[in-house]
Amino acid sequence: MFTGLIEEVGVLRKTVKQGEALVLTVGASVVTEGVALGDSISVNGVCLTVVAFGPHHFEADVMPETYRKSNLHRLKPGQPVNLERAMAAGGRFGGHIVQGHVDGTGVIASRSKDANAVVFGIQLTDNEMLRYVIPKGSVTIDGISLTVVDTDASGFAVSVIPHTLSETALLDKKPGETVNIECDVIGKYVDHLLHYGRSGAASRQGSSPSTGKSSRLSAAFLSENGFL
Repeated sequence: MFTGLIEEVGVLRKTVKQGEALVLTVGASVVTEGVALGDSISVNGVCLTVVAFGPHHFEADVMPETYRKSNLHRLKPGQPVNLERAMAAGGRFGGHIVQGHVDGTGVIASRSKDANAVVFGIQLTDNEMLRYVIPKGSVTIDGISLTVVDTDASGFAVSVIPHTLSETALLDKKPGETVNIECDVIGKYVDHLLHYGRSGAASRQGSSPSTGKSSRLSAAFLSENGFL
């Protein structure tokens, strides 16, 4: 698990591609401190496993599912990437719950100044993700924990403070570039629980397809008990 607070901006040194599989070599110095084989490091919001490392770099495999869901295959050597080590059990929780499981990608549609902040408009490549994106809710962009300030029919906007901008790879991002999106995991779990088993005879009878037991969990139940 991650928090969405970027520890270091590394540099992609090399990409080895075999079909829809990749091996990335990333230059870094902070996240490699105390690293061990099998450790998890978030690269642009994607949880990857360290398969080799040195004092100032690490290597990670990218499987086809990750290749298709993320922007990692679009990266070129020399490009900056956001890096974060997996959260320690006793660590400070400064962002939000980030799994490093990217839901899809978005395209930066706009970038504009708003006093001391920069507002990024993001157009989603899959509008199904919008069901989990709500104003003032949390979203992860390239591994950065951010707050949604607005939504529309095709995407959303986030406002980024100067410190976050200067300490992440967002600093140089321009309209037209692709970014990784991870929606709030809590929303995804609630949505799954509300809609699980809705198709088929079990759902028509109000029972779970796995247990056959009737479930009281519904949107009306959550609303009546103050959860919605």
